[in-house]
Amino acid sequence: MYFASDNSGPANPEVLAAIAAANEGFAMGYGADKEMAAVTNRLRQIFEAPQAAVYLVATGTAANVLALSTLSQPWQTIFCTGPAHVNMDECNAPEFYTSGAKLTLVTPEDKITPQSLRAAIEGEETRGVHGPQRGPVSITQVTEFGTVYSLEELRALCDTAKSFGLPIHLDGARFTNAMVSLGCTAAEMTWKAGVDAVSFGGTKNGCMGVEAVIFFDPAAAQEFEYRRKRGAHLFSKHRYLSAQMLAYLTDDLWIQNAKAANAKAARLAAGLEAAGATLTHPVQANMIFASMPRATHKKLFDAGAVYHLWDGELDGDPEAHVTARFVCDWSIGDDQIDTFLAHL
Repeated sequence: MYFASDNSGPANPEVLAAIAAANEGFAMGYGADKEMAAVTNRLRQIFEAPQAAVYLVATGTAANVLALSTLSQPWQTIFCTGPAHVNMDECNAPEFYTSGAKLTLVTPEDKITPQSLRAAIEGEETRGVHGPQRGPVSITQVTEFGTVYSLEELRALCDTAKSFGLPIHLDGARFTNAMVSLGCTAAEMTWKAGVDAVSFGGTKNGCMGVEAVIFFDPAAAQEFEYRRKRGAHLFSKHRYLSAQMLAYLTDDLWIQNAKAANAKAARLAAGLEAAGATLTHPVQANMIFASMPRATHKKLFDAGAVYHLWDGELDGDPEAHVTARFVCDWSIGDDQIDTFLAHL
């Protein structure tokens, strides 16, 4: 009954087998391995972008902040939501890696709207040399509350940013969960909508630890390479990153994993709602936010369930409602969900 995070689930056996296979013999380092060449070709095919620059790093934080540092200048500001991972969960890494670019929080909600984005952009570059200049827009897909931007919403945001000449970064830690939820292609959810760079997640969706950074304009490539090396995120034994990503992209494993995780979340959400829980956000991918009495949470924890309370503690009025976050990964079995719902 483990619903704490898709970071906590296992890696696919195919991914582990690929790492073991890559461990045979010798290979050139720093991304010159044959597996990386295959990864680049495959991601260019998937994104329908034959000129795209493709890079691998080991963590989502590295992917986000190195991409944003390439798209921004130290005197600029990055536009994002209040709950965005780059704001809430990366220990000021964006500010560190950009050498000082600040974050402007467009909204306290999980989704940016064209109206809120325009207002935030127009609020900057108003103090001349004394204030920050406008920089990139960072969009999270899936959002931190488990919702998914539609293609129309993405295009509207990109159009708004482009009207000010600003680049767009997509934080896709759960990229594939969003893509299969929308029933679209990777290209439709990125450059065809107006996105300039994407952090393409693998770790949360069955890899051991690898993320791709993709620039659709290769002009950014050289600067990213320098920033990755200077930031200590260029692996010498790079083939172990490449092997993971290549296995992940083979035979649509990345898509199968995301479909499984989303389906499990839908099953769990239906059971929660049937038992009387209130879903605080639409369940559109593999995350659920549900409000239940504190006493119910305590009984579930006592039964061995593992998940995170979101807006309260376990101690207090037993009848007061507390919201919790539940996340399903690709490996969650129906038996775990059914056992949890039986206790509920």
